Amino acid sequence: MKWTKVTIETTTEATDMLSYLLGEYGVEGIEVEDKIPLSEEDKKAMFIDILPELPPDDGVCYISCYIDLNEDDDNDLGNKGIDLKDLCTYIKEQLDDMSTYMNVGTGKISIGETEDKDWINNWKEFFHPFRLEDNIVIQPTWTENADTKPDDIIINIDPGTAFGTGSHETTKLCISNLKKYINHDGNTTVLDAGCGSGILSIIALKLGASKVYGVDIDELAVKASVDNLKLNDISEDKFEIVKGDVIGDEDFANKVAEIGQYDIVVANILADVIIPLSAVVRKFMKPGAVFISSGIIDMKEEEVRKALIANGFEIIETTHLGEWVSFVAK
Repeated sequence: MKWTKVTIETTTEATDMLSYLLGEYGVEGIEVEDKIPLSEEDKKAMFIDILPELPPDDGVCYISCYIDLNEDDDNDLGNKGIDLKDLCTYIKEQLDDMSTYMNVGTGKISIGETEDKDWINNWKEFFHPFRLEDNIVIQPTWTENADTKPDDIIINIDPGTAFGTGSHETTKLCISNLKKYINHDGNTTVLDAGCGSGILSIIALKLGASKVYGVDIDELAVKASVDNLKLNDISEDKFEIVKGDVIGDEDFANKVAEIGQYDIVVANILADVIIPLSAVVRKFMKPGAVFISSGIIDMKEEEVRKALIANGFEIIETTHLGEWVSFVAK
């Protein structure tokens, strides 16, 4: 199925009003392109270490919506059966009216066509089974079965929209360190801080951990983690995954600490999250426990090192892979 793309060239000043008016007309969902830099709040919400260089903000904004002109098509995005000519007339009228009290820019309307895409799932065609370490095989649920050896640990995974397929260097660093510090006596407990798709929780349990407690601020990540743990036939009494913020929500952090302390805390996040986490994570750790952190870009290695030391940690191991760094601290 093909979609008709309607794009309006306007200004950032007019974005909110025009977006509202499109919604009043019946348009469901818009795309906004501008050069406004992300705020500090935006950066924290997106957990971005390195931002792309943007050209200076010129005040120009492009608002697009996608229209299905075929009333018989079955789609989930709405905007079905909208009359294109009537919509364009409506937009011009609203822009003329808005121009009496704000700068609406050129108001140019462009019409294009785009193929229907399953944007959420298209990436899956590039994600195939692969081997981690010497005996861990990541098996995407939608692909053919990988070639495996009798003693391989098979991890079935469908990340959904959560972070974590196991292929990223930061995840590999965490897995390597988990293998070193999980005891084979079946008594190691693990806190997975920022569990994402649940891949580290699954691997920890497959390596012999007795219990994993996972936390993430994203509800979709919590769901993905639970689903993936179940995919791997892991008994529900061996894990608990909850939504919450152990850094910004003191009450939640205290509740996590009341549940128990852990032999290992693993956090595959980003440097700007690990730094404040290092100030609160000790309350979740048993005496002698280790804190495995990764997701640290090499240019922020020293910042994280200083934060760990300032918060009373002894760094016992530093490993690198590509431009990424992992610390193990006690």
